[in-house]
Amino acid sequence: MNFELHQVTRRFHGKTAVDAVSLTIPHGQMVGVIGRSGAGKSTLLRMINRLVDPSEGVIRFGDTEVSRLKGTALRRWQSDCAMIFQQFNLVPRLDVLTNVLLGRLNRRSTTSSLLGLFTREERIQAIAALERLGIEQTALQAAGTLSGGQQQRVAIARALMQEPKMLLADEPIASLDPLNAKIVMDSLRDINEREGITVITNLHTLDTARNYCERIVGMAQGRVVFDGPPDALTAEVVAAIYGTGRDGAGIDESMTSTALPASAAQAAGATPSARESSMATA
Repeated sequence: MNFELHQVTRRFHGKTAVDAVSLTIPHGQMVGVIGRSGAGKSTLLRMINRLVDPSEGVIRFGDTEVSRLKGTALRRWQSDCAMIFQQFNLVPRLDVLTNVLLGRLNRRSTTSSLLGLFTREERIQAIAALERLGIEQTALQAAGTLSGGQQQRVAIARALMQEPKMLLADEPIASLDPLNAKIVMDSLRDINEREGITVITNLHTLDTARNYCERIVGMAQGRVVFDGPPDALTAEVVAAIYGTGRDGAGIDESMTSTALPASAAQAAGATPSARESSMATA
C-alpha cells in the first residue's frame, strides 16, 4: 500500500514549520529526509505518526485517512507506524527486556503491560529481536547502563515488537559515533530489506543518506526542494537544500561525514560478540 501526503502543512503560533508537502511513498522504500536544522524534518515525521496533528492537508495510508483517525484507530496507527527517536526514549531503570516488551503497549491493555504480564510468546519474540540486533546479552541489564549505540538498538528492537507496517526514525544516529551509527543504519536497512517495511528516516549527514537510502527528500524552510535518487543529489541541489556558507562557498560534505576508516568498518561488520567487545572500549 502506498503512503501519501497531500498538501500537508503545520503551523505553530503563526509560524509555518511544514509548508504544503506532497509525497507518495510506495510500500517497502527506504527514504532519507535531509535538510538544515529547523527545515521541518522532525515535524513532518511527527505528523506522519500523528504525534502532531497537521494544520491542513491529508495523510493517507492505502484506504485509511490517517489525518482523521481518533481514539482506538489512532492508537492502532501509531502501533503500525513505529517511531524511533534520537533520545532513545527508553525507561532507564527498567531492564532491557521490559523496555523491548513495552513495544506491545498499543496492542494489549495498558494495565497488563505496566504490571509486566507479558506472555511467554511475547518474551521469546523480544529476545529474538535483541538477538537480531546483537545485544541479547544485555536483556537483564538496566537500560540506563548501556552505551548510546546499544540503547538505540534496544529502541529498534522495541519498534520491531510493534510489528509495524512503517518505521520512522528521527535523527537515529545524531548522537552516535561513526561505528555505532553504521551498526544502527545497517540494522534499519536490514529491516527494510528482509521484512519489506517502509523506512523513513531523518538524517543530518549526506553520506549516510547516499549510502543507505534509495530515495532522498530534501527540505528547506518547511518545503520539499528535492525528491529523487542519491545520484541526482548534485552540488547544486545540495546548495538549494542547505544554502551556502558565509563566504558564498558550497557545503563541504566531508564536514558531516560519518564514514569509517577501513579497520573500523570491518569491525562494524563483525559478529555481534565482536561488535560488543569493540564498543566496550568506546
